[in-house]
Amino acid sequence: MRRVDTRKEQERTELHRSIWNIANDLRGSVDGWDFKQYVLGIMFYRYVSENIASYINKIQHEAGNINYDYARLSDEEAAITKDFLINTKGFFIKPSELFCNILKKANADDNLNVTLDTIFKNIENSAIDTASEHALKGLFDDLDVNSNKLGGTVAERNKRLVKLFNGIAEMKLSYKDNIIDAFGDAYEYLMGMYASGAGKSGGEFFTPQEVSELLTKITLTDKTSVNKVYDPACGSGSLLLKFAKILGKENVRNGFFGQEINISTYNLCRINMFLHDIEFDKFDIAHGDTLTNPIHWDDEPFEAIVSNPPYSIKWEGDKNPLLINDERFSCAGVLAPKSKADMAFIMHSLSWLATDGTAAIVCFPGIMYRGGAEQKIRKYLIDNNFVDCVIQLPDNLFYGTSIATCIMVLKKNKADNSTLFIDATKECVKVTNNNKLSQENIEYILKLFKNRKNVKSASKLVANSEIEAQDYNLSVSTYVKQEYTKKVIDIVELNKEIARIVQREDELRKEIDKIISEIKVGV
Repeated sequence: MRRVDTRKEQERTELHRSIWNIANDLRGSVDGWDFKQYVLGIMFYRYVSENIASYINKIQHEAGNINYDYARLSDEEAAITKDFLINTKGFFIKPSELFCNILKKANADDNLNVTLDTIFKNIENSAIDTASEHALKGLFDDLDVNSNKLGGTVAERNKRLVKLFNGIAEMKLSYKDNIIDAFGDAYEYLMGMYASGAGKSGGEFFTPQEVSELLTKITLTDKTSVNKVYDPACGSGSLLLKFAKILGKENVRNGFFGQEINISTYNLCRINMFLHDIEFDKFDIAHGDTLTNPIHWDDEPFEAIVSNPPYSIKWEGDKNPLLINDERFSCAGVLAPKSKADMAFIMHSLSWLATDGTAAIVCFPGIMYRGGAEQKIRKYLIDNNFVDCVIQLPDNLFYGTSIATCIMVLKKNKADNSTLFIDATKECVKVTNNNKLSQENIEYILKLFKNRKNVKSASKLVANSEIEAQDYNLSVSTYVKQEYTKKVIDIVELNKEIARIVQREDELRKEIDKIISEIKVGV
């Protein structure tokens, strides 16, 4: 096992190094945050090309046609497979338009940008009026091969595109030959790399992998499968896909669901699904405002909900008279403030949670203690025993913000009438400018969560009646008290240390005086 793990790390390290090199070599005048669209877009193009060719080749080889090679067929010969491939893979690519064949001609193609633009449109159009249209439509919209960002002239743009093609081609990304999830791993590395340098804009949609792992394991606890997983503010999809890694995608029985308001990030999320080898009929990512226009409202309730929604953003609130009667919010008798939508995401998630499900949501700390409408919503949650746990995380875990965030865990059929509070503010390691959850940190937090017991300075199980007495304050620090340790100063040892310092100071002065004397003699 250790040997395989070592090989995995070697492969991963080599892959990350090649990604770093291509990103820095080709970026040029393109801002890193914009350039990710080009790296990810061409990487996605390579993926769908290899995916569809490998799929049809395998079928033909198993049927005895061992010399069959889809990439070498004429477009006319391949046409007979079109309907089959669209029905099974969700899209169709002509052999002449596969990544490997375009790569061979790229350097000599003076109209490479036009060639690529046509190919991308053809891939998307192949899914029109089919079951996979929702998964493919607009996926290449952000990959503008005619943008001035790539160069001021067509020749300059094509020169950079050729370099990009060659760089992506050299990456060890074939999902057949790698022992790691190469395409998926490359995507996550790229997103993390760019998000770390993009400040707030990066942190708005990318949740660090270790935080994703903690949220996933909280919602699963001892489960080995779930009906489906949902994220109402899914960003690039990293939270959803953590379930595929931890459970295995086949154990998310009915698929991965999410909604994202930002069109570019929505496209990135769907690309992420494909790159992690999630078939088009196993994910349903919607575009739009979850709070005012939820797309999955008529679906079966979700056994697992995870989310890192945007902190304290504005929303319509009571400005929209329809929302107070919305069944997601009406039960609390009050709407989240127009200036702070945090509690609206909480109520939305609770509404769509299955009876035996768990939701784990990253929250801005203020919603745990602020008054007004947010306090009334907390009262509703506690009085109905929906809050299972509140976890205070360390600060500086997320890109773009240094605040110490919280996790609110929701359940609908708890075994006790209490709420667990966990102080995990010290559970982190320092990595460059950020804090990070190590595997040991994650396992310790999960141990506290599962044991549901009082641990000094770490966790406390609090009766909901006590929370009521605290005016429904859900701040962890209200219930988990940190032990104050008074440092005892040994006066004798302190005096000895002072004496040693004074003696050393005298020795240094003598050495300096000696050096100065020698210099004067020499002069």
